[in-house]
Amino acid sequence: MAEEEKLESPKEEKKKRGKLKWIIILVLVLGLGGGGGYFAYTKFFSGKGDANATKEAGEEASAEEAGEGGETGMTSLPTFVVNLADPLGRRYLKLSIDVEVKDLKTVEELTRAEPKVRDAVILLLSSKTFADLSTMESKLLLKNEIVERLNQVLGGSKVLRVYFTEMVVQ
Repeated sequence: MAEEEKLESPKEEKKKRGKLKWIIILVLVLGLGGGGGYFAYTKFFSGKGDANATKEAGEEASAEEAGEGGETGMTSLPTFVVNLADPLGRRYLKLSIDVEVKDLKTVEELTRAEPKVRDAVILLLSSKTFADLSTMESKLLLKNEIVERLNQVLGGSKVLRVYFTEMVVQ
């Protein structure tokens, strides 16, 4: 009997070690899964509240830029169709833009200066390549560059934002 007990005890130890390995693996998987789930929740799902706070802060900033009690104006520019600066010259950009300005008087100025505005925007757009317009960051940069160009044409910081209403690169 003593021999049988000696033979069975190493098997029992191996079974206990095997169970212990599975328990450790299970705890690690659950821990990593929970941590990953928490990260995903905080990064993607609960971030919507932060986006709303950022949006509200942006609206407050635009109200301050417009001045106290000032009413911002919106106007649409005609559609731009330009060849991109790609080596083969086979790509073009079709872009429709809406412009937010400080006040309604600036809308009239923008309409009067439309040839200058179109020239400035066409020169800017035709200097871009497909690679320059392929990422989201580059599109946001293009918006800022258009705002800068329009403010140069109008003199001062009268243009607040530019919105792309249609953008096709082919």
